[in-house]
Amino acid sequence: MQEETLDVAVVGAGPYGLSVAAYAISAGLGTRVFGTPMNAWDRHMPQGMLLKSEPFASHLADPREDLTLAAYCAERDFPYAYAQPTPVERFVDYGRWFCEQAVGDRITPADVASIDKNDDGLFQLILATGERILARTVVLAVGFLPFARVPATLASLPSSVLAHSCQVHDPRRYAGKAVAVIGAGQSAIETAVLLREAGAEPHLIARAPQLLWNTTPVPERSVLARCLAPQSGLGTGWRSWLWSERPALFRHLPAPLRRRIVRTTLGPAGSWWLRERFTGIPTSLGARLRRATAVDGADLTLQDESGDPFSLHADHVIAATGYVVDVRRFAVLAPEVRTALRHLRYAPVLSKTFESSVAGLFIVGLAAAPTFGPVMRFVHGSRFAAATLVPGLVARIADGRKAGSGDLQHSGEPSCR
Repeated sequence: MQEETLDVAVVGAGPYGLSVAAYAISAGLGTRVFGTPMNAWDRHMPQGMLLKSEPFASHLADPREDLTLAAYCAERDFPYAYAQPTPVERFVDYGRWFCEQAVGDRITPADVASIDKNDDGLFQLILATGERILARTVVLAVGFLPFARVPATLASLPSSVLAHSCQVHDPRRYAGKAVAVIGAGQSAIETAVLLREAGAEPHLIARAPQLLWNTTPVPERSVLARCLAPQSGLGTGWRSWLWSERPALFRHLPAPLRRRIVRTTLGPAGSWWLRERFTGIPTSLGARLRRATAVDGADLTLQDESGDPFSLHADHVIAATGYVVDVRRFAVLAPEVRTALRHLRYAPVLSKTFESSVAGLFIVGLAAAPTFGPVMRFVHGSRFAAATLVPGLVARIADGRKAGSGDLQHSGEPSCR
């Protein structure tokens, strides 16, 4: 049986993977997506969660701009309005609706176990089923799951006690249990709220001396207000607008400045619609976790703002402590391919078209945030990524066909930093 050779293999079927596939298919490239559509959102976000992004900033991207969240809501008679948070279950269904229309049968709902390069310079994908697929280019759209960060002080706790917030799909399984939630951002606050509403007893622990809250959106603003602080996919203000709408410019900033902006833009804060629901949940703010011991759950040793120690016992601990991009966590890449990736502090170095230092390997989503900015942490960045990346795919495929082979060397663009 002759092996199939794709122009583009998209690994990951979340918002970025599906958006890139929609653009690649429209460009006439032989494209296949590998993964279950919207799986991370469906299986790793807590039931009952609401998207923090505004509906207008939650569209997946197709070239004709027909398959928006607004179009989906109109077809299904769902509400769609500014300051109307979208339930995660609805967003998952929207993503699958998008997939059916933009990708169709060009999707294989199987995980990729390994990606390597063969002697002909083609990428070789080994699926979890054992099937082998060859591709001229690969787009890694693996999302946020590989980069979940858990503090080292919690490392001694067993998985039966400790979970990252991306592993808390059904809060009801914690009903009747005391749960320590570590963190001060949206994920921590919403997890604590959903746990309490599911019958658990959450206690939020954070180093921050106080919790911050996003302001309630104002549906109608004056012309002057809009000029002074324009609306964008990342919120209001010129700085947010710049990071949201001009990620191509962000790439030219010095690397240390890019890292700081990604780290500090839209920092830990709870959505306005969570504030009242959070009232009454016990908190330990300004607290530093010093030690965690597994004893019938977890005994946590902490230190308050004055430096005085105190302890807390919990049946379970949930680390809502974010994500850190690290090329070493691209477990799907064969060691030789992974080692060939240029990086700065373990963030992949990408060209202006999202191509990595491995010719033909493109990277989108959260892993691209250190290059293109904080918008890559959000669905809103998927249109820029897809529209910018696909011309790079076309060029790389054309170059490969002329050369007739490839290797693991640098992609050839000298200004990829």
